[in-house]
Amino acid sequence: MSTQSSRMRSMIETRGRILDVALDVLGENPDAGMGEIASTAGVVRRTVYDHFPSRLDLVRTLTERAVTEMTAVLNEVNASGTEADATWVEFIARLWPVAHRYRVLLALRRGEYGEAIHGLLGPVDELLADLVKRGQDGGVFAQHLPAGLLSQVAYGVVFAIADSDRSNGTLGARAATITSLLMLGVPETRAIALVGDQP
Repeated sequence: MSTQSSRMRSMIETRGRILDVALDVLGENPDAGMGEIASTAGVVRRTVYDHFPSRLDLVRTLTERAVTEMTAVLNEVNASGTEADATWVEFIARLWPVAHRYRVLLALRRGEYGEAIHGLLGPVDELLADLVKRGQDGGVFAQHLPAGLLSQVAYGVVFAIADSDRSNGTLGARAATITSLLMLGVPETRAIALVGDQP
């Protein structure tokens, strides 16, 4: 029994390591193959394929992991009852530590896996649109675009800055948060005040 549970634990750990490595490798090169992911994870290709029969299965699993994390954060910050712009700030602050890891999904979303990723990200898109709609209804977010589109524009800015920050390190969560608030139509003085002394 203990041998079986030990084997299961080892399989779970290997799967997790492959997913972590895949995020990093695909983050560097969205076109990276399963062989490169296997090599970086320290396993043979067969092991990767045992866990993920195709590259699409791997990308789907990465997307599901991202969706689980982001929806949990969004549900928590939405439950706080604060103004929509303050809620947005809290969401970005909590998302930022992993934003650069998941930015690859935006790149992959524009490629051959776009339809699959788009479908899986649906819950996150809906929660963000609801938050932006709440801000529009409350007069804190602009109304020049529909809530769903405006949320995607602001959200995309965060990942674009995360990608830039990864390569040159000159920007950070503060820049991403203020810029996304400006995209949402929040006045600069209010955006700066909301972010406060966040690094």
